[in-house]
Amino acid sequence: MDRRFLTVVGLSLLFALVVAGVFYQVVAGASHSPKPQKTETRDVVVAVRALPVGVTIKPADVKLAKLPAAQIPPGVFNRPEEVFERPVISAILPDEPIREGRVGARGSGLGLAPVIPPGMRAVAVRVNDVVGVAGFVLPGMRVDVLVTGKPPNHPDTVTTTVLQNILVLSAGQRIEPDARGNAINTPVVTLLVTPEQAEILTLAGNEGRIQLVLRNAGDQSVEKTPGRLLTELYGVRKPPAEDSPRPARARAERAEPKAEAPAPPPAPPPEQIVVIRGSQRSIEVVGATKFEPSGKGQ
Repeated sequence: MDRRFLTVVGLSLLFALVVAGVFYQVVAGASHSPKPQKTETRDVVVAVRALPVGVTIKPADVKLAKLPAAQIPPGVFNRPEEVFERPVISAILPDEPIREGRVGARGSGLGLAPVIPPGMRAVAVRVNDVVGVAGFVLPGMRVDVLVTGKPPNHPDTVTTTVLQNILVLSAGQRIEPDARGNAINTPVVTLLVTPEQAEILTLAGNEGRIQLVLRNAGDQSVEKTPGRLLTELYGVRKPPAEDSPRPARARAERAEPKAEAPAPPPAPPPEQIVVIRGSQRSIEVVGATKFEPSGKGQ
């Protein structure tokens, strides 16, 4: 038999044995690998559909779902009846676990009432396309409030900023903005203010014309503005009047009368010298050349 043939056959058998051994090791290792442990799960109440702000949760809005215990966030509910008839105060997405901070207390009201934080007030402002910034004042945005009118006993019209960085709660009946960010044509915008700001806003709406100014939500600064007069807008110079503004020095001079200069002190009496020449007696004033005879000496 040819030695070459035997060499090839021997090498082939050796290679086959090596491959078979490696395959056996792989299969044996897989069969002895530990089985995956069973993940612990818990029942959690999740939303069946998207729940916007202001709606009251009904039985058809929620369901029970099993979630891994290690991935469950704090504050979730385990029984559906715990969330029934509770208002939503923060939007909930489909299949999202319902948490305590997303819903209000049962019986706390409907619509905007549960969204208003303690100590704050919701005030509605009647607007038009101009006041409402062409419909782009949407819920969640922040605005400044300007008022234009004539102050009492003032001849000119004034525009001034009365409130700044005010949160918009709703536009008309909508508590949340459109998903596409479309403009909302609505005659009423509801603002979230403090009780003191509510008084200012109500007075401004009754006594003047309100204008809403849209601002960047990330801009939290409050600017100090002096307000503007109608005459300043047209560049008309008013004739000088007693009540017109003047420089601080002029106002101070008008407010405080000038003090009268004190009278100069009386001049001291001149120094005098008595001169006696024989029987003549005279008085000489120092610095003067005139003598006053006083008669014969005694």
